[in-house]
Amino acid sequence: MRVLQLGKFYPVFGGVEKVMYDLTSGLGCDMLCASADKKKEPYTLSIAGGGKVIVMPTLLKAAGTMIAPKMVSWLKRNAGEYDLIDVHHPDPMAGLALRLSHFKGKVILHWHSDIIGKGLFRILYKPLQNWLIRRADRIVGTTPVYVSETPDLKAVQDKTTFVPIGIAPFRPEAEAADKIRQELGGKKLVFSLGRLIPYKGYENLIRAAGYLPDDYKVVIGGSGPLRANLQQEIDSLGLSGKVTLAGYMKDKDLPAFFSAADVFVLPSVTKNEAFGIVQIEAMSVGTPVVATKIPGSGVAWVNEDGVSGLNVNPGDPQAIAEAILAITKDETARRSFSEGASRRFDNLFKEELMINKTKELYEKTA
Repeated sequence: MRVLQLGKFYPVFGGVEKVMYDLTSGLGCDMLCASADKKKEPYTLSIAGGGKVIVMPTLLKAAGTMIAPKMVSWLKRNAGEYDLIDVHHPDPMAGLALRLSHFKGKVILHWHSDIIGKGLFRILYKPLQNWLIRRADRIVGTTPVYVSETPDLKAVQDKTTFVPIGIAPFRPEAEAADKIRQELGGKKLVFSLGRLIPYKGYENLIRAAGYLPDDYKVVIGGSGPLRANLQQEIDSLGLSGKVTLAGYMKDKDLPAFFSAADVFVLPSVTKNEAFGIVQIEAMSVGTPVVATKIPGSGVAWVNEDGVSGLNVNPGDPQAIAEAILAITKDETARRSFSEGASRRFDNLFKEELMINKTKELYEKTA
């Protein structure tokens, strides 16, 4: 069976394209996407596992979408080589390429997230999205909650399923983690990581620090347009000694921070956060998680309340602080949550589980 992953861009720097790349590598299939590296000509990369990534130049970026017309012409020429196309939503360019290719084989619609907001753009995209939903033989989400709660999929529940995102576990780095703890002078480390953008809700984590004792340190990794605003919030609340915006963090440094952390916090506030891969990165090294119960999102499903961590209502700094304290109040409590986090990762979120379940889905669909 010849399979094509369709959508998003390369190089990889977000959750959707990481899933695509990992499936391409793990299943030995192909991936067609737009370029995020400003190259002006198409290029192809052979990757581990026998697959290849076919990258088309991006003409422009509009409403968060890479516009790459050559994706359409390439797929028109080559659609007949594939038995099944897995199109990753939301990505209007991928949907348009599939629509214009006249592909006759099986289609999987990988529903990573709804299109939230976007105004006129969402209205214009709606007919193409509706066509994709009708055209798909199967629709697969990343959590059972998201596909069951999404209004656009209410009428097609008979052809929906889910395959959780899986990752290669981070390797705990004891020496580097110990160094981070020493630099904190024995303080408990509350870690968070992500783009500094509105739906991530970092202002609530900053305010939560005000409810924590002085032997806690909050470190938020990541860059983004809200950095100056968030720093102003920290300063105005007198929390500069308690909260640090660490900026962009290199991939090689992340295992040590996840390992050193006493708890990881994902304070997101809207359904734009559909899954929260950072949660399973934390779980992979046994770090408990505090996350939010966003209506319709899969975030609180990923972090099983009372097992791998605790979930609180979004936008509630005091509840975030109370959950942090409940997890870290003593070693017995933290160890229990840590063991639960490791167990949940092993049972649901390993990369090989995602690859094997996706392969089974493809075989059943074909």
